[in-house]
Amino acid sequence: MRVLPKSLGGQLVALLFLALIGAQAITLLVLAGERNEAIWQINRAGLLERTASVMRILERVPPDLRGEIAEAAGSRRIRFWVSPASVVPEDGEAGRGPLALQFDRMLGEPLRARPRIAFVDRGGEGNSFTLLPPRPHGMAELRAWRQRIAEEQRDIVVSVALPDAMWLNAQTRTRAEPVALPWPTLVSTAATAVAILLVAVFIARRVTRPLGRLAANADAFGRGAPVQSLPEAGPDEIRKLTAAFNRMQERIRSFIGDRTRLLAAIGHDLRTPITSLRLRAELVEDEETRAKMLATLDEMQHITEATLELGRQEARPEDLRVVDLAALVESLADDLSDLGMDVRFAERGRLPYPCRPNALRRALRNIVENAVRYGRRARIALAETPSGPLVTIEDDGPGIPEERIADAFEPFVRMEQSRSRETGGAGLGLAIARSIVRGHGGDVVLANRPEGGLRAEVRLPRDAHA
Repeated sequence: MRVLPKSLGGQLVALLFLALIGAQAITLLVLAGERNEAIWQINRAGLLERTASVMRILERVPPDLRGEIAEAAGSRRIRFWVSPASVVPEDGEAGRGPLALQFDRMLGEPLRARPRIAFVDRGGEGNSFTLLPPRPHGMAELRAWRQRIAEEQRDIVVSVALPDAMWLNAQTRTRAEPVALPWPTLVSTAATAVAILLVAVFIARRVTRPLGRLAANADAFGRGAPVQSLPEAGPDEIRKLTAAFNRMQERIRSFIGDRTRLLAAIGHDLRTPITSLRLRAELVEDEETRAKMLATLDEMQHITEATLELGRQEARPEDLRVVDLAALVESLADDLSDLGMDVRFAERGRLPYPCRPNALRRALRNIVENAVRYGRRARIALAETPSGPLVTIEDDGPGIPEERIADAFEPFVRMEQSRSRETGGAGLGLAIARSIVRGHGGDVVLANRPEGGLRAEVRLPRDAHA
């Protein structure tokens, strides 16, 4: 399952939002921990201070009233009671120097016996509570002891000796009470997040808009559509990228124009010497020699015309139009069938598609005629795939050796085993077909069929130039 959006802007905004939420969550956790620790320290100090105050009172009252006064001195969070023995064992955490000194300062005089303090693993009624093990000295044991304290309710109990061998016991809960949701903090965090996200969206759009225009322009230019130079806008890096693309686009246009003009010039200039040679060949008296010379000249004329047609195709590209691709293929199959070729098309429903219809029809015609010429028949099928329309042409010919399939698209190259000179052709049909299809953003793929014959796939992109 995809988590992040596909677009660059969406990913930037999503990552920034996740980082903001993570930072706020960490901040809240740290503040909650510090709050609990502060409350624990305050409650512990309050317990010691209240215990020292109750001790001063109990030292000045008769022994038989001490129990009632101790219970009356308690509150919701602190409970006092008097017992003949300490509820904290002598080997507990109590008796530490700092605690004794703290009691001494609170009482204003040294204690008769050191106070005892221990942690309780749960709160209880009356004297029902369980003391945690004494604080250990080893580092590993100490860490485990502190972890257990952190996981419990962190109640503490204190026992302090009274003058008459009695003990004043006090118990308090040091864990912070649960609080309601901090709505002001949440509202402030949400407002901050919205403000940051608005800024992030603005920055992301400022970066991704030029990139989107650049991608669309590059795609259109790659398919041979007329495109204008892009405006250089956005951050410096985007401006430099756009300027580099514009320069590359102009250089490619210039290169293609020079090559096309050169190709057209060569084809045009060859017409005159071919015509001259044809006139001279007609004067040859030997009929067999004249026939061979005229056949060679016909072949040269055919190659020249194909070269000129290729040059014209690249020099004046056809405009894009939305047509019914199924109707285009069906009309091509019908026309070739009327010419006596064994061509069949598996009919299907409408398939609107933006393309250069005349050029695409010519590309398909070259492939179908190739299949009929060397494979006796052609079977055409049109399908709509997730990646775009797919036109398949199958024949019953001998196929092409696997190692020579790539050579079939080279200009003026003919497969010797199955495409002899007697069958005709200048070796430009597949080259022109692939050039046209690639101009639409697709490709032509050849493969031998397991049952025999050749399979040609014309793969067109989805919504080309939509």
